Amino acid sequence: MILEILLFLLIVAGGVFYIACGLCTLKFPDSHHTVSNNEPVSILIPVCGVDSAALGNWTSFCTQDYPEYEVLFGVKDNDDAAIPILRDIVARFPEKARLFVDLPPKGINYQISNLMYLLDNAKYDLIILADSDIEVTPDYLKTLTIPFSDPNIGVVTCGYADHQPKFIGAALASLGRCVDFLPSVLVARFLDKGMTFALGPTIAIRKTVVNKFGGLQQVVNRIGSDYNIGKMATEAGYKVELSQYILNNDCGGDSPWDVFKRELRWARTIRMNRGKDYYGLLFTYGTVYSLFLLLISGFSPYAIYLSAVVLNLRLIQASVAIYRFGCPHLTLWLWLLPLRDAMSFLIWLWGAFGNKVYWRGRILEIGDRGQLSEARD
Repeated sequence: MILEILLFLLIVAGGVFYIACGLCTLKFPDSHHTVSNNEPVSILIPVCGVDSAALGNWTSFCTQDYPEYEVLFGVKDNDDAAIPILRDIVARFPEKARLFVDLPPKGINYQISNLMYLLDNAKYDLIILADSDIEVTPDYLKTLTIPFSDPNIGVVTCGYADHQPKFIGAALASLGRCVDFLPSVLVARFLDKGMTFALGPTIAIRKTVVNKFGGLQQVVNRIGSDYNIGKMATEAGYKVELSQYILNNDCGGDSPWDVFKRELRWARTIRMNRGKDYYGLLFTYGTVYSLFLLLISGFSPYAIYLSAVVLNLRLIQASVAIYRFGCPHLTLWLWLLPLRDAMSFLIWLWGAFGNKVYWRGRILEIGDRGQLSEARD
């Protein structure tokens, strides 16, 4: 009986969370900035390896409808398979693109290490730190830079999802980003009374802001570099803005296990950076608790009714997110939502323990204060 009451309360909390996510998502985008900025921009892209859509992704940064910008690619190893492709891109866009190779690591996070080299070579004060596995449309820079017309804005960041996943693994990843992660970000923004962190695939920031919080060396050995860049900019007195631009992050042929490992790293990252807030996610898995209640209660009428209500709330919330974030093709994958919810719950539970993460073929260990080191075993 006590367990049924506890599950009942958790299901109700989950339903309230779905409503909150839906309401926050309906208000997106809510930026009041409309004046074009048009100041010169340096796009910094650290590259490691070649993804299935690499050529299209990298070329898209060089074909922007924007007056003045440059694109800097950085590769750590001389024998990286990406180098021939990047050299071809630089040859096609010599006035836009530059390539830097053989960049010895400056810390545990090779991505941030590459960005440190690129930052030193960037021409302009306004810079964009961009992941290499995203494809952008020609209005990317124009949209992303609009908030910088407000001098109080120090960071602009973007949501992201695979707009047209082709396989189950990619669909699970995209559902997680579109219907779980982004709405949760909007709820966190509401509760925190503003964004206090950034999201990894795109971070637009000024060099002056980076210098003010001590440079990228502050995050080269920390878990959650994107989170901490936004946090440090906020602590330095600047605002973080969530752009209306939603990136298309191609998840390619990721298997469900690939997605699980990546999101387990994210879960442990959130736990290390958000502290006790991480455990508040206990109250967000209403559909999962509904299944437990149905089994424990022997499919009693009240459990069936409550589960049906929560499932419908979840479907409505997911549908709002799919259309608000411009991913209508995800509707075809809504049948995966129960599996996605079960997977998210398991990742959250597993992420509450342990201090090791898998990252691009490496096992890294997280210290008590979020410091990264190579795992000892």
